[in-house]
Amino acid sequence: MSNAQTDRFGAETPRILAVANQKGGVGKTTTAINLGTALAAVGETVLIIDLDPQGNASTGLGIARRNGQTSTYHVLIGEAALADVIQESGIPRLHCAPSTMDLLGAELELASFDRKTYRLADAIKAMTGSAPAGRSYSYILVDCPPSLNLLTINSLSAADAVLVPLQCEFFALEGLSQLLKTVERVKTTLNPRLSIQGVVLTMFDKRNSLSEQVAEDVRSVLGDKVYQTVIPRNVRVSEAPSHGKPVLLYDNSCMGSQAYIRLASEVIRRERTLRAA
Repeated sequence: MSNAQTDRFGAETPRILAVANQKGGVGKTTTAINLGTALAAVGETVLIIDLDPQGNASTGLGIARRNGQTSTYHVLIGEAALADVIQESGIPRLHCAPSTMDLLGAELELASFDRKTYRLADAIKAMTGSAPAGRSYSYILVDCPPSLNLLTINSLSAADAVLVPLQCEFFALEGLSQLLKTVERVKTTLNPRLSIQGVVLTMFDKRNSLSEQVAEDVRSVLGDKVYQTVIPRNVRVSEAPSHGKPVLLYDNSCMGSQAYIRLASEVIRRERTLRAA
């Protein structure tokens, strides 16, 4: 069942979620890959846009990075349409717009462009405005780089909401407060529809009292913005990217896979509530 929104002309428009955290190593790309796979598994049509120069979302879906490959870099600088760089992931209903290392220089190049903070938003709008039925999406997940640079600002300017993976560690709330301030600034100045879709606690270790304490602290600050689902620290989740597969394909019965399936259900329920409000 599609969860795409419908615009005033009756056409479907995708729900765009930026998966963002300016801190690295928090499970951001892992969440984008596996949430996208879980959404596709329950019938949603999903596009993952890889906007991280490291390209881990691309390789984690088994998409090889080649010299001369057109990518999200070429989309941002206007040399390619978004629809033209999208590749099949091998997973039904899940596609990926891959990145390349060219993105490392994109920020300097974009500085002189018109609408430099809206390059991604404009590309998505152009694609969804002319997409054939076979290339329409109910969800677009944007995997952001682990920094608050112009690539991340482009993602936030294009998104309906932000999904924040948050590692259960000592400095979690400090990094989160910086991101929330950035989201508020983007909402005020660039994208008034932007909101926090939710915060997902990752790398949760129930044997570690610190994980429990961080989870308690985050929930006390953000309340129901924090998903009930937590993503456990799980070796199968860590192994899957080296095989070019989401963990749901690598081992769909492990704790990590089951957690991402629950997270997908929770995201869908939350989206329905948001649209009904």
